Amino acid sequence: MEITGKIIAVLPERGGVSKTGNEWKMQEYVLETHEQYPRKICFNVFGADKISQFNIQAGEEMTVSFDINAREYNGRWYNDIRAWRVERGTAPAPAPEYSPAIDAPKANAVDFGSQNEADDLPF
Repeated sequence: MEITGKIIAVLPERGGVSKTGNEWKMQEYVLETHEQYPRKICFNVFGADKISQFNIQAGEEMTVSFDINAREYNGRWYNDIRAWRVERGTAPAPAPEYSPAIDAPKANAVDFGSQNEADDLPF
């Protein structure tokens, strides 16, 4: 899945040690879309290598490719939105304003009575 917008918040990096003894790091970001009614999505990047590779900063315009997964903990379900690719500078072009002169159908004068009867349809 993909979503395009502007990064409005960079949350603090979190980390720890897994049960198997491996260190992990994760950072969360909030992206706001450019729709008529903007939506916000909080996504995360997992792994120190991905965090440094993506180097996401507040105020950047980008398209984020992500996967959604849900998990259960103590009888409650939680969604995880994990980014796996980011593309910078892909802000959508502003929607053109409606202009009746541009969108109005063009009236073409057609004289159906003067067509040659030998010219049938091409099929």
